[in-house]
Amino acid sequence: MSDRRIRSPRPVPSSDLAQLLLGLEAEFEVPAPFDEATLEAAENAVANLAMPSEDATQIPFFTIDPEGATDLDQAMYLEKTAEGYIVNYAIADVPAFVELNSVLDQVARERGQTFYLPHRKITLHPPVISEDQGSLLPDKIRPAFHWKISLDQAGSLGTVELKRVIIKSRAQLDYASAQQELDNGSENEQLKLLAEIGALRIEQERLRGGASLNLPDQEIEEDGDGYRLVSRVPLALEEHNAQISLLTGIAAARFMLNAGVGILRTMPQPEEKRLQEFRAQTQLLGHPWNDEISYGEYLHGLDVSDPKQLVIMHRAASLFRGADYRLIDGQPEDELIQAALAAPYSHTTAPLRRLIDRFVLLTCHLITTGESIPDELKDALEQLPGLMRESSTAANRVSRAALDLMEAFVLQSRVGEQFQAIILQGGSNKDGKESSGLLQLIDLPVTGSFTGVGDPGSIATVKLVHADPQQRQINFEIVA
Repeated sequence: MSDRRIRSPRPVPSSDLAQLLLGLEAEFEVPAPFDEATLEAAENAVANLAMPSEDATQIPFFTIDPEGATDLDQAMYLEKTAEGYIVNYAIADVPAFVELNSVLDQVARERGQTFYLPHRKITLHPPVISEDQGSLLPDKIRPAFHWKISLDQAGSLGTVELKRVIIKSRAQLDYASAQQELDNGSENEQLKLLAEIGALRIEQERLRGGASLNLPDQEIEEDGDGYRLVSRVPLALEEHNAQISLLTGIAAARFMLNAGVGILRTMPQPEEKRLQEFRAQTQLLGHPWNDEISYGEYLHGLDVSDPKQLVIMHRAASLFRGADYRLIDGQPEDELIQAALAAPYSHTTAPLRRLIDRFVLLTCHLITTGESIPDELKDALEQLPGLMRESSTAANRVSRAALDLMEAFVLQSRVGEQFQAIILQGGSNKDGKESSGLLQLIDLPVTGSFTGVGDPGSIATVKLVHADPQQRQINFEIVA
């Protein structure tokens, strides 16, 4: 939840930059293109697909994703009832295409997840599955896991049903257009219900003591003959849609905990010492977190358009460390909590893009039907923590390098210019030896190192003295 992401709206047409980006792929050994055997296996899986017998095509599902998305994992249809709400959530039935221990399964285990780079994505599954036959595209009949989740009037989780069905999505929406439509007073009941339920689930999260971090994304825009970095705060509908996904992951965790089998996404509580340090930092930055409100309430009240409050949000992201995957094996439930959500939780809703979700869906469905978990699935569950750790490390390393590269590329023509910045971590000068500090520019979504002495939370004037895309490095010095 706290990873910085960088998005580019289209491949950037610079031969120099293109070469640097290709160099990243080689340096970090991202997954190679699918070989002929894997592509053939995918085509065979599509040709031999056995559709579920239960028909849910009468439900007018819709999808909502970033503009231009083709790997559509989730579709929803929302209902308001006398008792509260019903969330119909359809998740792409990737297990229908990828059988356990098949060629496709083995290749997916090697990859672990889709890798996102500024110029392209490297998919977990061959495109004929991930962006075509397995994707919940509009007006196409697709196999899916149908979660029917009941909520009370306050948005609290009630009964949950899970079936394998066929669906047909009626519409593919994008966040920006949908948000504008809603802001303009749209009568679209589904969008209004999404905002209503999303807000209730955010309140439920607050009551639990959790807090989803709303950190801006970095994006690259064309600017005449060059490019510029801009910061984009997620839209309200993006947060509300994320809450539907989190709700489903919490429901899946409940299924598996009740059955005593499965795998969860966990995160320990931050140490008390780190919490106290965070409190002190919020005071330095002029927005103190006092004892009268919870951590979640405090974060929900921050305005990330204010540079100092954005720094606090980044500091909050660093509080929660140690996210992991753990098998359910008789532990007390409080050992299996995802602390930032203040609830047990499992990755469930992105099987086209993340390996573990496919196995969670299979496990939950078997639990609901009363069938036993086969040995081959138990063996896979035991392998998943290691596989996911390895793929996440690889994906995070190349994403971080890509971000550093794009920052240096965009800023290379501005060496010598001065900027306003907030000091995140102070540098020092002991015995004549300087150590670098960390700062964030106020007018650009850039974080970089600096030389000189600065107090955390203070605002400084800094000069860009170095920007090297080849080395993926930028450096500033404090002027005043």
